[in-house]
Amino acid sequence: MTNEEYVPVEKLLGASNGSIYKLTVLAAKRAMELANGEKSLVDKPSERPLDGALQEIAEKKISVKGKKK
Repeated sequence: MTNEEYVPVEKLLGASNGSIYKLTVLAAKRAMELANGEKSLVDKPSERPLDGALQEIAEKKISVKGKKK
């Protein structure tokens, strides 16, 4: 995923069991971790923390824990 590549939200929702709220929280928390120096889980990480977090979600490197309802 490049910085300019658009990823449909539908592709990202699987990581949050279909919840846009959980997806937002997941992306925000991971972006904060990346901003604070945590190592990226993808081969070519983005320079911007939020883009990097969304890239990890799109590549199924992170997701929300818990059961799907």
